[in-house]
Amino acid sequence: MAKQKKAPRPKAITPKGFRDYFGVEVSERAEMLHQIAGVYHRYGFEALESSAVETVEALGKFLPDVDRPNEGVFAWQEFDDKDQGEWMALRYDLTAPLARVYAQHRNDLPNPYRRYAMGSVWRNEKPGPGRYRQFYQCDADTVGTASMAADAEICAMLSDTLETVGIPRGDYLVRVNNRKVMNGVLEVMGLGEDQAAKDNVLRTIDKFDKVGERGVRELLGKGRLDASGAYIDGVGLSDDQIEPVIAFLTSKADDVSKTFENLRAAVGASAVGAEGISELVQIGDLLAAGGYGSDRIEIDPSIVRGLGYYTGPVFEAELTFDILDDKGRKRQFGSVSGGGRYDDLVKRFTGQAVPATGLSIGVDRLLAALREKGRMGGASVGPVVVTVMDRDRMADYQAMVAELRNAGIRAEMYLGNPKNFGNQLKYADKRNSPVAVIEGGDEKDRGVVQVKDLILGAKIAESATHEEWKERPSQFEIGRGDLVAKVREIMASHTDGQAD
Repeated sequence: MAKQKKAPRPKAITPKGFRDYFGVEVSERAEMLHQIAGVYHRYGFEALESSAVETVEALGKFLPDVDRPNEGVFAWQEFDDKDQGEWMALRYDLTAPLARVYAQHRNDLPNPYRRYAMGSVWRNEKPGPGRYRQFYQCDADTVGTASMAADAEICAMLSDTLETVGIPRGDYLVRVNNRKVMNGVLEVMGLGEDQAAKDNVLRTIDKFDKVGERGVRELLGKGRLDASGAYIDGVGLSDDQIEPVIAFLTSKADDVSKTFENLRAAVGASAVGAEGISELVQIGDLLAAGGYGSDRIEIDPSIVRGLGYYTGPVFEAELTFDILDDKGRKRQFGSVSGGGRYDDLVKRFTGQAVPATGLSIGVDRLLAALREKGRMGGASVGPVVVTVMDRDRMADYQAMVAELRNAGIRAEMYLGNPKNFGNQLKYADKRNSPVAVIEGGDEKDRGVVQVKDLILGAKIAESATHEEWKERPSQFEIGRGDLVAKVREIMASHTDGQAD
């Protein structure tokens, strides 16, 4: 009889496109989300936690920049007792679930409905550097009003949020545009009902920040050579058709009134274009009334965000400070948030037009920005470690841990093999513990404990001479009743270590 082969052991690897988050990363994200939620709550938005799983039918084909339904999602088919299958999928954003929630519960929700949501989303896309298939989003939306005050409020809230989490004024800019203005430009170009040509124009406009005015002009015309020397065919428009697009993209002026004047020239007699400009004027006036100047929020026609998805104003938060890339070159950090008005999403469920506007913050990118600014990314302070010198006195050590925790100090008892005391201190170092507590039999008999300042000890070990080491002891013998007070004193002496 052939010997049965053992099943191979599973590989301990993270699935492609996913990653694990540890200690300080999780703590920093939680703290940032708490700060963001505070801003949203102050603006009157209510929290919503919707299901991570939606039907594919509910998700539809509203994934930005993807034309085909179901593309880019993690989906599977479920069967009932009658073998009737239904496709389910992990949510790819937090907006599509909102549309379903609002349509389902609209009779019980206030109108307008203002909600914020935070959570993981999943996209079945090709992963790359810094691009994962699971990531965190932080959204806020207003559903049920066509008022431009809702859009202005979202922009103001985004500005306040960035400053609250630690991006100072001058290091960011919220830019605002309007899809209707672009529609007016397309109308002036005389493309008629040629949707393919319109889509090509929109895709070309989206490259403005990469190739500039000249590049867009070439791509709208006959084509251009890219950086690699390859020739890219153009859309094939005439110079007369190209000019309104260039006028639109370059209409931003130092003065906002001049910007609007340039936009009016770009859209000509287009009614929808004029409507879009009127909406931008309203948003600008409302923001100015709230004290948000062009140093924080500005009208910028070059901002293009998924123009097939949005129906009116669009906005994007860009961080303007420089960072160094992998090759040591300076570049700006770029966008960390975006959004806009999407008036057709709920209509899929209700058959009735329901206006909506909102924003989404890329949490991981914003965290990366804060680390670049030095606002996050420091070492996490671990718990106080109570060492174990005698297995028979575990209750004594547990009493110390409980006393420290009840005083609001993060603490733990060493749970490994206590035979090697050096290993206990190595463990405390690996946990980045600020203090170790030691009580052997002799200390117990005398009613004292040893408290070791691990942070000071590490600093002394790095640079101090033997004489300095003797003058600056890092281990103290104290009365057992003074344990909490001494631990607090040590932790307070280190500016980067706090009790909790």
